[in-house]
Amino acid sequence: MVTPQLRREVLQVYHQIFQLARSWRAVEESETTVERAYIRDEARRLFRKNKNLTDAEEVKVCLEEAKARVELALHYRNPYPRPVNVALNYVEMSKDKKAQVRRTQQSKPLYVHSQDQ
Repeated sequence: MVTPQLRREVLQVYHQIFQLARSWRAVEESETTVERAYIRDEARRLFRKNKNLTDAEEVKVCLEEAKARVELALHYRNPYPRPVNVALNYVEMSKDKKAQVRRTQQSKPLYVHSQDQ
């Protein structure tokens, strides 16, 4: 069950993302409108996709991903998701396939969980 505090936090992050989109300045000035539109469209797409989540833990994971992506965008001045290469041999091979899949999922950075779905 999603608590009222968690709902408030989700709405605050959503509002913060749209404020960021309004004030965004691209490294190349000609790309500013394209990057602003990407920020708005990506936020709408992901928030709409996750609007029916009822598990508080899932909502918190999505919220942390949104915060991480905002921080990365501000730090690198790039709103697009950073590419991630998770080597298949990096994760210890195991006879237990479920454990191996779980370790592979855990080795991925927080800010790419929405790209898998």
